Amino acid sequence: MSVATLAAALPPETMAIQNIVQWFIWKEAELLDRQDYKTWMGLWSPGGLYIIPTEFERQDSYAGMVNVLYDDADMRAARIKRMTSGFAAASNPSARTARQISRFVIEEQTPQAINVCATMLLTEYKYEHTRILAADVDYRLAIDGNDLQLDRKVVRLINADDFLPTIGYLL
Repeated sequence: MSVATLAAALPPETMAIQNIVQWFIWKEAELLDRQDYKTWMGLWSPGGLYIIPTEFERQDSYAGMVNVLYDDADMRAARIKRMTSGFAAASNPSARTARQISRFVIEEQTPQAINVCATMLLTEYKYEHTRILAADVDYRLAIDGNDLQLDRKVVRLINADDFLPTIGYLL
């Protein structure tokens, strides 16, 4: 595909939205890597859902399925409290993580929300071992005036339907 064809297909306003979406998602990844959970919690809409399904295939709804996690605001707060209290064996000591988020595709945009699909590679270091997890991540970003908020984040691990070792951090 030529540069001219791409430029015609991607007008400046589309590129501006793409850049804002990428920055927001990269900021979320940075907050998780730094374990800045208080700030991370502030990115969420009040009704936001954080989901890690046990199946890779995309679903319309994950509510009636078995999930690794299906967290609303209260469950996210409880999970962070457990992770940071020192009493959760899986998160004590906490792992060091580095996320790479790429292949951003805006799938749908309305005045109320932007649906984005991206790919995540997460590298974890703990107990002198390094592990890499890969996932497709679906985001629904709510538009609240001039602010974006995480309204739904679905982390579909590429090995979701296989044995999943303990994960003591947020994806």
